[in-house]
Amino acid sequence: AGLVVRPIVSPTLLSSYCSIPSYYYTSTLLLHYSPFDYNPGPPHNTSNTKMTFSKMKMSYTSEVQLHPLSNYTFGTKDALFERDASVPARFQRMRDEFARIGMRRSVEGVLLVHEHRLPHVLLLQLGTTFFKLPGGELQSGEDEIEGLKRLMFETLGKKDGSKDDWTIGENISNWWRPNFEPPQYPYVPPHVTEPKEHKRLFIITLPEHALFAVPKNYKLVAAPLFELYDNAQGYGPIISSLPQAMSRFNLKYM
Repeated sequence: AGLVVRPIVSPTLLSSYCSIPSYYYTSTLLLHYSPFDYNPGPPHNTSNTKMTFSKMKMSYTSEVQLHPLSNYTFGTKDALFERDASVPARFQRMRDEFARIGMRRSVEGVLLVHEHRLPHVLLLQLGTTFFKLPGGELQSGEDEIEGLKRLMFETLGKKDGSKDDWTIGENISNWWRPNFEPPQYPYVPPHVTEPKEHKRLFIITLPEHALFAVPKNYKLVAAPLFELYDNAQGYGPIISSLPQAMSRFNLKYM
């Protein structure tokens, strides 16, 4: 198991890999003037105003601290299997539970690290093409925060049974499943009166150092935000939307 940094791309190849102009990687970035981002002073000074990235004054709702990927240790533990043997079985169980207790509630954690000041998200990889955030279903009546802590321990907690104090941060997105089918949306469609599932994503603030025990049937993958962006085909709509969801945060590299 252990950790895989995905993909392994040198900074010199990065601009061609993700189709970002090479000037993005210079020490400064020239931007078009926008009155919402920068106040150049009296109108007679605006004709030739240029601004560097380091001088930008931006307003963020919150700050998230990212520690280097090398700060973390990754071990293995017993395999963690899905409750359902197949996709049809999963939706049949959802139907049965919906009839008894109503809408399913699920939570997932977003764990962020950085590699050379590039933000990465830790994902669980099953097989070659399936990726997921750590988390899962809440029990009936279970608190969201306590439930996510429980699920994080079950998924990545140490195999000796000692519990980590997971620090659950802000809710960054909400997704709704209108039917007993795979599609989920970041809104409730107007014709849907009883969604079948509500999924909430939370930032998890990582300590400076930590040990993660990865189930041996999974790989833990560090995926850079630029690879996730606009890549629903590779990661699905929820994971591929994380770059947009994270854009309101000031990412502070420690």
